[in-house]
Amino acid sequence: MNKRMKAVCCLMTAIAVLCLAGCGKTAEPEKARLVKTETVGTQNGTDGFEYTGTVKGRYESNLAFQIGGRVTARNVQLGSVVHAGDILMTVNPQDAVQAVNQAQATLSSAQSQLVLAETNLARYEALYAQDAVSAAVLDQYRTTYDRAKAQYDQAAATAEAQGNQLSYTQLTADSDGVISAVIGEPGQVVAAGQTVLTMVQAGDLEVQFNVPENRIHDFVVGKEVAVSFWALRDGNVTGTVREIAPMADTATRTYKVTVTLPQQPQGLQLGMTATVKDVNAVGDDSTCILPLAAIYQTGDTPQVWVVGKDKTVSLKAVSVETFDENRVLVKGLQRGDVVVTAGVHVLTEGQSVRTEGDA
Repeated sequence: MNKRMKAVCCLMTAIAVLCLAGCGKTAEPEKARLVKTETVGTQNGTDGFEYTGTVKGRYESNLAFQIGGRVTARNVQLGSVVHAGDILMTVNPQDAVQAVNQAQATLSSAQSQLVLAETNLARYEALYAQDAVSAAVLDQYRTTYDRAKAQYDQAAATAEAQGNQLSYTQLTADSDGVISAVIGEPGQVVAAGQTVLTMVQAGDLEVQFNVPENRIHDFVVGKEVAVSFWALRDGNVTGTVREIAPMADTATRTYKVTVTLPQQPQGLQLGMTATVKDVNAVGDDSTCILPLAAIYQTGDTPQVWVVGKDKTVSLKAVSVETFDENRVLVKGLQRGDVVVTAGVHVLTEGQSVRTEGDA
């Protein structure tokens, strides 16, 4: 019996020790929330991307004759500088001259008929006033005059149109510019509307370059970029994105981006090679591109969550410069700021977080 009691006591003692051990165990602390971030100024971990482009004119016109004919003269060469009103090319005006002569002859005949009808009408108006003729006779001469006047107006309009056709045998420049392509040559028969020259208007120059589809969201209209030119040693300028192609090229699968140059360096010429780089990657720490999902706005002031060195988040006000469907250009951040780019509406001020780079 004593042995049985001792076994029961030992069992009870073991159960008590286990219970005490379970009660003394503390709960594990909750892990910090994992967030997706992007570091300002590092272009997602790189030092920025450079793109090679070409200097082009903003306004490029394909010039063509308004009438067809055989080209008789070409007064410009590739690269010629032209001014408004300069005659660039001509086609044979022989047929146009004959048409003008015919229209002038018809106009002279119509004018003679009009003078005769006007004289007869004046004469019969005087006779009608003396009761020498009836009103019916006078109406006939008035009708004859009206018909002669209409025929004269028609002939005058035809003569003017034929004169315009004659002027179309000369292809003139409508503005100052540079000839960038020559397609038509003397002796060639061209049709109306067929391009024979290409002219780049003087003034605004811009840079066009291609961006791969996985980097197109780095650019938005209005974004500033740094532009340098291989042929110009001191030709570094700041350009502004003016246009982004809405569709990728079917062959290269790249998007064409156009950058305007408000300040053109001395010696810049068409066709020069340009290098385009994101301004953020060369020292402008006040402007950066973020995913649109990074913006947290509860009023009129847009904000972003910034992860501090102590791994807690805090709100920082920014100003939105421009945006598209997926990206936004903001000011107010500094190079090195770690910005939360997803799940911004579930965070609270001072909350501890983990980033993708944490172990």
